[in-house]
Amino acid sequence: MITVCQYTGALKETWDKFIDDSKNGTFMLKRDYMEYHSDRFEDYSLMFYKENVLVALLPASVHGSEVRSHGGLTYGGIVTSRKVTVQLMLEIMETLVDFLNNEKKKSLIYKRIPQIYYRYPSDEDLYALFLHDAQLKKRTISSTIYLNDRISFNERRRRNIKKAVKAGLVVKQSDDYEQYILMLSEVLASRHETKPVHSSEELIRLSSLFPDNIKLFAAFDSNDVMLAGTVIYETPSVAHAQYIASSTEGRSCGALDLVFDYLINDKYKGKEYFDFGISNEGDGRILNEGLVTQKQEFGGRGVVYDEYILNF
Repeated sequence: MITVCQYTGALKETWDKFIDDSKNGTFMLKRDYMEYHSDRFEDYSLMFYKENVLVALLPASVHGSEVRSHGGLTYGGIVTSRKVTVQLMLEIMETLVDFLNNEKKKSLIYKRIPQIYYRYPSDEDLYALFLHDAQLKKRTISSTIYLNDRISFNERRRRNIKKAVKAGLVVKQSDDYEQYILMLSEVLASRHETKPVHSSEELIRLSSLFPDNIKLFAAFDSNDVMLAGTVIYETPSVAHAQYIASSTEGRSCGALDLVFDYLINDKYKGKEYFDFGISNEGDGRILNEGLVTQKQEFGGRGVVYDEYILNF
């Protein structure tokens, strides 16, 4: 029999250790990361036990009668131990559905953890969702490089890299999140009429909490002015570009191409995947052709980020 309880602060150490030992958890699902925006989301995370042994977690937030896994995260599906079989996952899902029904919830928005983050096969939740008639609500597509057998950069990217080298640009890790967010904010405002999800203060705090996972890499000119960069979210198998930005001057001299050349061919050549992130709007139904083309010219190919809805 599976039992379920809601997460409390007293269980933080248990939660975080389970994430570390799980088949499919990442640092973004640890409590210090989830709770940096706790003022914006009401936590509703759940923990599942089989004969008093913790076997699964669901990072979640509650929004009236709707539960989301998790409202403030890119993904947040059921995180499982290596002991979780198909049969056990079906028990976990049945227990989850019964619990949410008893709590008078009307729906669950389920953001699956993409396969590239798995440390061991973990698609049991997909089968359980299917048996409960969950519907695909949102599908976005990311551009990802398989680093063990990567596709070569196209000619345009190679030309830009040569241009950046000729201009004397250098790529290095930086802690100057203020300068980076300022540059990113200008790009997002002028090109997309949006703003970064994180402020520089939040990124500084998160990078101090997760120094092995959150890193900023940027290209600088001879006067040490930042021209382009990306914030990398690093997990055991994936280097994920969380933010990407280039100034007008940086675009004219191929600064961003030089950053990615360094990250893909040098810094992260021992990883399995380099993920550029999604190129979508409108719940995935609108593809930003220019953005996805740029990523594909580095050798990125499609990995989907799926979101399901389960109504009760």
